[in-house]
Amino acid sequence: MRFTAMNRGQRGKLAMATAALGIGLLSLTGCSYINPQQTSVQYSASDGTRTDLGPLQLRNFIIVADGQDKPGRVIGAVYNTSSKDVVLTIKGAEGSQAEVPVKQNSHTMLNDSTAAVLLNPAGAKPGAMTEVTISESGTNMDAKFKVPVLDGTIVDYKTYLPTPEATPSSTATSSSTATSSSTATSSSTATSTETATPTPSSTAGH
Repeated sequence: MRFTAMNRGQRGKLAMATAALGIGLLSLTGCSYINPQQTSVQYSASDGTRTDLGPLQLRNFIIVADGQDKPGRVIGAVYNTSSKDVVLTIKGAEGSQAEVPVKQNSHTMLNDSTAAVLLNPAGAKPGAMTEVTISESGTNMDAKFKVPVLDGTIVDYKTYLPTPEATPSSTATSSSTATSSSTATSSSTATSTETATPTPSSTAGH
């Protein structure tokens, strides 16, 4: 039986193959030690947009509305990385405005907020983008960014559609209507009283 000794070239190839195998095993078993966990990284879902303003980080911002001229509810998350409480102001179409308070080193989930953040009107048709202006009280910085408008076609967003009762304009309209109708009632009553008074007096004169 003959044994052939390895030359330098063969030993080099064997060493490279062993190293490649080791790297492959490391990439399969040790990736969690090298790469950060995905759950620790903030990201925006495909439907919403994101932007940063000073210490504030806005994530997955969406306006949910039935139409361009309808009120829209703003949903998403606002993270405050500073050691001070900050108020985020959102300005939309036609002078609409809303404020979102965010505690220091904390976040506010607009989806879970009991007081809905509304912009009236939404400013764009569902499926389109609308531009909003944001500012924060901490540094008085402001910026503009575009936010998608979606309706209740997607079931997940249907629950966020503003109801007619929550619309400031509809509330004002109903109260002014009630006032005008009550005014009309009182004036008609006064007129009938004045007309009825002279009739008995003229009869008494005869």
